[in-house]
Amino acid sequence: MGRFKAIIAVFLGAASFGILSTFVKKAYEQGFSLGEVTAVQAFFGMIMLWITILFLRIFKRSYFSKYTSKTPRWTIILSGISTGAVSVLYYKCVQLVPASLAIVLLMQYIWIGQLIEVIFFKEKPSKKNMIGIFVILLATVAATGLLEHEMKSIDSIGICYGLLAATAYALFIIVNGRVGNDHPPLQKSAFMITGACIFVFLLFQPFSLFELGTLKNLFSYGLLLSLFGTVLPPVLFAYGMPKIGVALGSILSAVELPVAVCMSFFVLHEVVTPLQFIGVGCILATVVFLNLRKGAL
Repeated sequence: MGRFKAIIAVFLGAASFGILSTFVKKAYEQGFSLGEVTAVQAFFGMIMLWITILFLRIFKRSYFSKYTSKTPRWTIILSGISTGAVSVLYYKCVQLVPASLAIVLLMQYIWIGQLIEVIFFKEKPSKKNMIGIFVILLATVAATGLLEHEMKSIDSIGICYGLLAATAYALFIIVNGRVGNDHPPLQKSAFMITGACIFVFLLFQPFSLFELGTLKNLFSYGLLLSLFGTVLPPVLFAYGMPKIGVALGSILSAVELPVAVCMSFFVLHEVVTPLQFIGVGCILATVVFLNLRKGAL
């Protein structure tokens, strides 16, 4: 029963990421800027995470006692730049291209991360990974609709932002796996989001966010974006990942792709063709192929 709850937790955490692009699109339709959207998510998320940690400090101190935190806090805060960069680049991409295309571009982190590992850490990819990367690249052509639309109908700048967001996401995963693991997961997340918040505020200086009228109108979006993008995923992943392992966790995490595409289709009423759904399915199947090991399920 505990394993089943862990599976549900990771599934819901990944699905939370999948609905973000829909909320962002809705916020843009209301006239809010990229700086306001990214800043309100980071700011609200930072506050909610630190309140959660304060609650744990008071009522469940044992959560912190099993960790010997030696990594300097400023290092973790600095690593939060990668988190902020993902939000800025991905939400800019969402501003320029359909949400269903933006999430497919973000999923390119799978092969970009592998490329970074090869270049900087000299880790040679296995034959299995090479096959998976090749299939993902082919499936991406179908999933983005390039086979059914003229290239000029798709914003090339938006595609560039999407690939940059994927690169930032790959760096985030690498940094997240190497920095601050001696801190409690929630505390580590809070430090990283604090770093992301500082980065976003320095980049955009969105002081309009603190004007009563703007904050009132943006409050609901800030609450939703921070809850589903900043608070729930780390909480649910921190609970579920240790119980199910990285292999199954990676497979379940891929659910954000179909969730984002379905939300864009049913909520935003974007055009998603059968061939694009097939491409998405192929990407998901490849993620399963790359992470499935004996006993993972």
